[in-house]
Amino acid sequence: MDLLRSMQAFVATVQAGSMSAAAAAIGLSPAMVGQHIAALEEHLGTRLLNRTTRRQSLTDFGSDYFEQCRDILDRIALAEEAAELQRTAAQGRLRITAPTTFGTEALMPALAGYRALAPEVELDIGLTDRNVDLVDEGFDIAFRIGAMPDGSMIARSLMPYRMVVCAAPDYLSRKGTPSHPGELDGHEAVAFTPSARSAWRFTQGEEDVQVSPIRMINVNSGQAVRAAARAGLGIIMQPEILVKRDLEAGCLIRLFPDWRLDERPMWLLYYRDRRMTPRLRSFISFAVAAFGSSGSEDEGTPASA
Repeated sequence: MDLLRSMQAFVATVQAGSMSAAAAAIGLSPAMVGQHIAALEEHLGTRLLNRTTRRQSLTDFGSDYFEQCRDILDRIALAEEAAELQRTAAQGRLRITAPTTFGTEALMPALAGYRALAPEVELDIGLTDRNVDLVDEGFDIAFRIGAMPDGSMIARSLMPYRMVVCAAPDYLSRKGTPSHPGELDGHEAVAFTPSARSAWRFTQGEEDVQVSPIRMINVNSGQAVRAAARAGLGIIMQPEILVKRDLEAGCLIRLFPDWRLDERPMWLLYYRDRRMTPRLRSFISFAVAAFGSSGSEDEGTPASA
């Protein structure tokens, strides 16, 4: 007895409403469909269908057994589909969300490498500094900066987000160059909102210093903060990836290189129940290779995210 084939014949008969209709749907003769159902009933030792010349109906046990068979067959179909996807090339649309500065300065320049690996994947990238709900807004994967969010997601650890404090030579020539973080209290700053009110924390050995420069300008764009610093409007604390080229060119001067600023962890997030398509798998592998710290996998705790 082919149990799975018999289950398929039974489920098809219930869904189609008759053995003849089921036979056409699954490519068997009506007689063979009837034999499969009879064999299944004999195997189970109970009737599944009440049959008359005009109609058929499920028995109480048949109704319960139908739901279980349908679930089993659906799971088998998903497993077969996953195996087929594993064998196929990455293709289709992948929706990604990332913080604006990281996305602009790090992700976009790196994507040439991914395009070479998966040229048939269409990338739809949303850059925003708010925490996006992946399910509600239809994203497959997210880069997230900060503490690992609680949620029913897989969180892959990436490189930490390193911050630096810097200012333009023009500003420092007018206001003086501080030699210790504690001297920042009298300086003007251009701050990124919504974190503009947060103190800047520096550590060196056992010394821990928290300062709050005078926030003369608050702006909700990292690129605007950088532009303001280049124009000599104040000292800034921004991601190293944003100001790296300016530091190398001398447009900005790094302050307190021997002091450590708090590093912000960065994560690659996707939901546990998201189907692991070749395009999603290929992008995860690319992102961990390009931006990963250890490539280890940490799982968030169940909650909303």
